[in-house]
Amino acid sequence: MIFAYTRVSTDKQSLENQRFALEAFAKKSNLTIGAWVGETVSGLACVGARKLGGLLKRAKRGDTIIISEISRLGRNVFTVMETLGFCLSKGYRIVSVKEGYNLGNDVSSAVLVFAFTLAAQIERELISQRTREALARRRSEGGRLGRPPGSAPAMRRLEKHREEVMAMLANGATRAKTAKTFGVSVRTLRKFLAV
Repeated sequence: MIFAYTRVSTDKQSLENQRFALEAFAKKSNLTIGAWVGETVSGLACVGARKLGGLLKRAKRGDTIIISEISRLGRNVFTVMETLGFCLSKGYRIVSVKEGYNLGNDVSSAVLVFAFTLAAQIERELISQRTREALARRRSEGGRLGRPPGSAPAMRRLEKHREEVMAMLANGATRAKTAKTFGVSVRTLRKFLAV
């Protein structure tokens, strides 16, 4: 059987791009995907607690698991290596569309996977380190971190209707009623009035 596995880290991301890529790959390779497993969970979460864990228990020797890229299996080299090691020892084939890997139970597959996941983890750690350094420099220079005040979508919505908001409040409407009218929280309205 051929399984397709997709994962994103947050609900602000969509599985659709991965699904599209896997469907295109299957069509081009003349493969029929028998089951889809998709989830929204951090790659740092334990594999056993993810839907991926259930997929790995369901699969049988000779089955193929198609993923958009190796990093969908996990966020660090140990998780990815452990997952791939388990798959290869059980006789599952892993196909990573983006990198073009077709991994089976052979030494060259294991070496390739190790090198790729190590490089990916080093890249993520370097990006994270550069971000921390830039934030520390900005803090030391007295710079403000985060979004500028009043730039949130709800604040911009209130700003567009400033006159109406102020008129409602001046005519005795409660903050709760005013906030509800403009689709924002009372807290956001309080921040807006304080600016």
